[in-house]
Amino acid sequence: MCTVLNTFELEENTLKSIDYGCQRFSVAPMLDWTDRHYRYFARLLSKEALLYTEMVTTGAILFGNNTERFLGFNAQEHPVALQLGGGNPEELAKSTAIATEYGFDEINLNVGCPSDRVQNNMIGACLMAHPQLVADCVQAMQASTDKPVTVKCRIGIDEQDPYQILPEFIETVAKTGCRSFTIHARKAWLKGLSPKENREIPPLDYDIVYQMKQRYPELNIVINGGITQFEAMHQHLAHVDGVMVGREAYQNPYILAQVDQQLFGRDTPMISRHDAVRLMLPYIEQQVSAGCYLNHISRHMLGIFQGCAGGRKFRRYLSENAHKPGSGPEVLEQALALVSEQALLDTPEKEHA
Repeated sequence: MCTVLNTFELEENTLKSIDYGCQRFSVAPMLDWTDRHYRYFARLLSKEALLYTEMVTTGAILFGNNTERFLGFNAQEHPVALQLGGGNPEELAKSTAIATEYGFDEINLNVGCPSDRVQNNMIGACLMAHPQLVADCVQAMQASTDKPVTVKCRIGIDEQDPYQILPEFIETVAKTGCRSFTIHARKAWLKGLSPKENREIPPLDYDIVYQMKQRYPELNIVINGGITQFEAMHQHLAHVDGVMVGREAYQNPYILAQVDQQLFGRDTPMISRHDAVRLMLPYIEQQVSAGCYLNHISRHMLGIFQGCAGGRKFRRYLSENAHKPGSGPEVLEQALALVSEQALLDTPEKEHA
């Protein structure tokens, strides 16, 4: 293990007084998945989870012709964080100012996406090699908002030694007053691995993330990568401040129904799968009336009955019918009727632990 820096100090006035409690559990930003329709559904399942948007590039905000498409969201989604992709401080500052007007609760800078497309624009994981630039970007963003500006990064890229570069990266960025870092506990390989492979092949190293919390106790450290079960979440929370869950929260969304009780100590009853689907019906009617296609919403709900009798019928019916012209909430009601509510009540649910 390489030697790492042993001293770290922040000026007293650099840390904003912000409650990061909602970061105890968050749903990761996922391209094509965590759009506003998914987030609305997720919020019905958990009142406490912090929800992130898909990564939105500064170019889409500043030079696109449909800002509402990227930044619009429903008030019920709070707390909701915007993840920005960019590497130009001025453009990030302007985008942050616009996002603040939309009412996001947090603005997050992506320093973890490994795709070739974003690398070419100096976005994502390639910024791990340029900590001072990241600090400049964060500082510019902070000057444009009164909301917390946070960073999501990897433990390193390519041939970097994480035990050397991660502390240096965090210290450089934290001197701006950035107080919260979400760390995907894998390296990113910028050449030779696809984004999908970069989520699976580089080995997980949770220990280095734990060490960052031990080293910098004044910072809020959130761990991400390969987390699917509550037992593991509790184990991580003994070492860090928060856990971020990605694919499991999308493919098996009902896991979110247990978050408030399991991780936030709430004594409110869990919503049932059927009730969660029913509560989407007015939203779907409203969105379809406004010109949205049903399958743009229902695709995020396909996993709600994962592992349940009738779940496959539910998924098949939606997949075969939600894309048809004129499809509306009645299609979801018909799919819901294929899953016996009584059967779910009679069969004990498996603990997601």
